[in-house]
Amino acid sequence: MLFELLSDIVKIDDVLLITKNIGATCEIRSNSLTIKQKEKWITIGDNDGPAHMHINSEMIKSAEFVKEQKPDRISFSVRFFDIDNHRIVAAFFTKMYDESKNLISERESLYNSLNEKYFSKIKF
Repeated sequence: MLFELLSDIVKIDDVLLITKNIGATCEIRSNSLTIKQKEKWITIGDNDGPAHMHINSEMIKSAEFVKEQKPDRISFSVRFFDIDNHRIVAAFFTKMYDESKNLISERESLYNSLNEKYFSKIKF
């Protein structure tokens, strides 16, 4: 189910995939990314391209759809966690608002459809 969820996410334009640790942050935009799995490794992006990500599928134990209130907007994301509930990777839905800071209903519908398909909290 992890591969299926990630596959559905990378099909959506303007999702920012972020991996982060104490010393570095990597951001990859979903636009036109490929995804494949070989054994435990899920590769997002072209392995020979300028940017890609390898995810150890055995380390991801859960995912959660998060709507987080910010001062002037709501942030929409799907966050993936290890067994200790540390975030491994997150998918932030960007370009959710127009120039007037109004939520774009089509973008919100994409997020909500994914949330309905997988539910708010997922265990792998």
